[in-house]
Amino acid sequence: MLSDVTTPHDLDDRFREALSALGDPARRRDPAEPLSDGAPLTGAQALTLFDAQGTSRQLDLAGRWLRSFGEGFYTIGSAGHEGNAAVAAALRPTDPALLHYRSGAFYCVRAAQAAGSFPTDPGLAVRESEPASTDGGDSGPAEEGEPITLDLTRPDSEGASSEPEPQPASVGPEGVRRDEEVVPPAEDQGAAVPEAESVPVGAGVAVDAAGEAVVGIPVEPTAVGPVDAYTEAARDVLRGMVASAREPIAGGRHKVFGRADLAVIPTTSTIASHLPRAVGMGLALERLRKVGPGGRGTGRAVAVGDADGATGSPWPPDAIVVCSFGDASVNHASATAAFNTAGWYDHTGLRIPVLFVCEDNGLGISVRSPQGWVAATLRAKPGIRYFAADGTDLVEAYRVAVEAAAWVRRHRRPAVLHLTTVRLMGHAGADAETAYRSAAEIAADAERDPLVATARLLVEGGFASGDELLARYDERGWQVRRVAEEVLDEPKLGSPAEVVAALAPRRPVRVSRAVAEAAARAAGPNAAARTELFGGKSPELAGPLTLAQSINAALADGMLDHPGMAVFGEDVAAKGGVYGVTKGLRDKFGAARVFDTLLDETSILGLGLGAGIAGMLPVPEIQYLAYLHNAEDQLRGEAATMQFFSSGAFRNPMVVRVAGLAYQEGFGGHFHNDNSVAVLRDVPGLVIAVPARPDDAAPMLRTCLAAAAVDGSVCVFLEPIALYHTRDRYEDGDGEWLGEYAEPGAWAGGHVPIGRARVYGVGSAEDVTIITFGNGVRMSLRAAATLADEGIGTRVVDLRWLAPLPVADIIREASATGRVLVVDETRRSGGVGEGVIAALVDAGYVGAARRVAGVDSFVPLGPAAHQVLASEEAITQGARTLLAR
Repeated sequence: MLSDVTTPHDLDDRFREALSALGDPARRRDPAEPLSDGAPLTGAQALTLFDAQGTSRQLDLAGRWLRSFGEGFYTIGSAGHEGNAAVAAALRPTDPALLHYRSGAFYCVRAAQAAGSFPTDPGLAVRESEPASTDGGDSGPAEEGEPITLDLTRPDSEGASSEPEPQPASVGPEGVRRDEEVVPPAEDQGAAVPEAESVPVGAGVAVDAAGEAVVGIPVEPTAVGPVDAYTEAARDVLRGMVASAREPIAGGRHKVFGRADLAVIPTTSTIASHLPRAVGMGLALERLRKVGPGGRGTGRAVAVGDADGATGSPWPPDAIVVCSFGDASVNHASATAAFNTAGWYDHTGLRIPVLFVCEDNGLGISVRSPQGWVAATLRAKPGIRYFAADGTDLVEAYRVAVEAAAWVRRHRRPAVLHLTTVRLMGHAGADAETAYRSAAEIAADAERDPLVATARLLVEGGFASGDELLARYDERGWQVRRVAEEVLDEPKLGSPAEVVAALAPRRPVRVSRAVAEAAARAAGPNAAARTELFGGKSPELAGPLTLAQSINAALADGMLDHPGMAVFGEDVAAKGGVYGVTKGLRDKFGAARVFDTLLDETSILGLGLGAGIAGMLPVPEIQYLAYLHNAEDQLRGEAATMQFFSSGAFRNPMVVRVAGLAYQEGFGGHFHNDNSVAVLRDVPGLVIAVPARPDDAAPMLRTCLAAAAVDGSVCVFLEPIALYHTRDRYEDGDGEWLGEYAEPGAWAGGHVPIGRARVYGVGSAEDVTIITFGNGVRMSLRAAATLADEGIGTRVVDLRWLAPLPVADIIREASATGRVLVVDETRRSGGVGEGVIAALVDAGYVGAARRVAGVDSFVPLGPAAHQVLASEEAITQGARTLLAR
C-alpha cells in the first residue's frame, strides 16, 4: 500500500486514526440530500469530492514511493491544498484553467466533469444567473477590497459581507461606461458579432496547424464514472512523475497539470509568470466575444494559413479564465504586473473575466508570509473583487468559489479568491521542514487536514461512516498503486529528436504556401477592400519606401488578411508609434485591433501570450530593445515553452516587434541604443528576424506572420531604429536605401524563408566575404565600395535571421572566398559573431576569419558611442588585414 510511505509527521497514520475515530453516523441520509441544512453541496457531490481529494493525497504518497527507488522525478505534492477540488466543482469544464502545482484535486474533478460523470448541482446555473449579492445589482460597479466571507451560522448566507453603496459610473477612453455592458467602440459597431460555439462537455479540444480549435467527439456521460475518471486523471499525473513519453500533455518533458480536452493549459512556473498570460486570455476572450474575430475593416478577410477563415476562441463565449498560484507568488513582479494590468483595464471600462485563486498555506518553501500580508495585499488591488474562504472547509470553499465564479462570469470583471490552506508533507520530498518549523506548528496544520474535515462533514451529515470513508480512500490508493506500477514500464523520451520534436515545428513549404495564399486573396477577393484601406493608393504605387513605411504597409496588409491579428503596445495607437511605424493603423482597423497598453513590458507580452492561446494572432510592440530585458521571462519561460510542454496541443503564436540596436544620431544612451541580443538567441525555438532593407522588411514580416499562424511560431522582429527613416546608401540624396513595396502578385516569388540570407556582390566578389546584419549591412556595403576602389571584390552577406542562423548560406559564401570578416554590431562577448564563427568551425571551414564587433560596454550618450561600436573604418581595415595574411 502507498500508505506504507511515512512522513516526518506520519500524516497518513494521523488520517487513518482520525477517520477511525469518527465512527458511524447518527442516522443515514439519502446522498441526494444536502450535506447539511442550507449547504450548497449534496451528499453525493461531497462523497465524489472526497474521492477526488483522496486520489490527490494518494498521488502525493505515490510520488514519494516512486522517488524512493529512483523511478519518480517529482515530489512536490498537493497535500493540504485538496480544497481546490471545490473550486473546480464551482467552475465549468470549459473554463480555461492555468493551475498551480498543488492542484491534484482540482485536476481530478475537472477530469470527472469533462467525462460527464461529476454529480451536477441543479442550483448552480440559477446562482450564476442571479444578481450578485455583493454589489446590489447585475451590472453596477462593485467595490474593491471588501472580502466576501460566509456566516456559516446562517443557512441563507449568500456570502456577502455588506451591500456596497452605489458608485458613479466612470467612462473609459472609448466611451464605454464601466457599469454598462461593454460594446465595441463607435467605429466598430455594426460589425458582425459571431459567437464561438460551445464545446460539448467531454469533447477533446486541440489546435490544428492553422491555429484553429478542433473539437473532437464528446465522451458519453455514461461511459466513465467519477472513480474511473479519477483513475485516468491519476494516470496522467503519474506519467508525469515518471517522465513517461505517453504523458498526455508534456509527453515526458516535464511534470505539469494540463490536457487540451480538459481546458487545462500547462504552466511551468509557480512564481506567477503565468498570471500575465491569464490576463491576456481574459482580454482576448472578451474581445472575441464582443466584436468577433474580424473586427473592423477586414473585408472578406481570412486567416493566414487557414482554409476557410474561421477564427475564434476555442472556449465558449461566456467562459472565464481561472488562474491559481501560491501565497508567496503575490510578491513576485509578474503577479504585480498581472494584478495591475487587470485593474488598470477594469478602471478604463474594459472587461477581463479572470478569477485569480490564491492558495495560501503561509509558506514559500521555508519563508513565511507575514500574518495578514496576503489578505491585505489582495484586498488592496484596485479593480479586482476580493473573495475569501477557508480552503480546508469543503462547504465554505465551494460556496464562495461558486459566488466568485458567478460574479466574474456575469460581470466579465476580474476577482481574486483567497483560499487559506495548510501545507502537509513539506514543500517536496527532499524538504526537511523540521529545520524551520516546530513540531507544534506542523501538528497544528495536520489538525486542519482538509481530507479529515471533509470526512467529518460526511459522517456528521449521515452519508458514510469513518470506516466506509477509509475503505474508499484505500480503494483510491490501490488504484493509484496499480496505475503507478503500470506506468513504470512505459517508454521515456529516447533521443534528442524526440525531446525537441514539439519545441518549434518548422514547415517551410506550408509557410510559403500560406504567403502565396495571402497574396492571392490580396489580389483577388480582398482587392477592393485593400484599395479602400490604402485610400486608393496601394503601397506598391507609392514609390520607394523607407524601412518604417514598408513595415507599416506590411502590418496593414497582414491585418487585412488575418482577422485575428491585433497590434498593441506603448504609444502604438493614437501616436502611431514613437517612430511612426504604426501610424494610421488604428484609423484603418479600429481601437479593438490597434490599441495602446499601459507602460509595462511584462504585461504587454502577457497580453500577447493570452491572445495567442485564445485564437488570435498578436503583434505586440516593445518600444525599445532595452525595455525587453525586464520582461524576457515571458518569452523564455512562457512563450517558447508552450508547445514544448504541451506537445503542440497548445500554441501561443506571436510576432513581437522590437525597435532596437544602436547608431541613432543625436539621441541615445544605452536605453535607446541597446545592442544586446544574446538573451534572445539563447531561447530555444525563438525566431529572430532583423530586416535591414525596406524591400526585405515586408516579406520577412509576412513570413513571420505566416509562421506564427501555420506553426505557432514565436517570432521577434527586431527593427534597426537607425535605419527606420534612412533613405541614402552612399551620398545624401542618392535614395539607394529606399525600396519598392512588392505588389501581391510578386509576394510568392519574393518570399523570404526563415533562415535564408541575402548576398550582395560588390566588385569581383571574389576576395573577401563580409557576414553581417542590421546596421552592419549598410556600413559593410559602404566599406565594400571603398574596397572596390582598391580592386578588392567583396561578398556582403546579410544574415537577416539571427535565429535560426542561415548556416548553409554562411558556409557557402565563406567557402567562395576563403576569407571571412564577421561584422557584428552587438558585443564581442555573447554577440552574434560568436555564433557565426562557431558555425564555420563546426562545418570544418579552414579559411581565414576575423571579427569586427562592439566593445563589451553599454552604449554611451553622444559621440562617445562611436568608441564602442563597429564602424565603416574598422570594417575596411579588417578586410585589408585579412587580405594581407
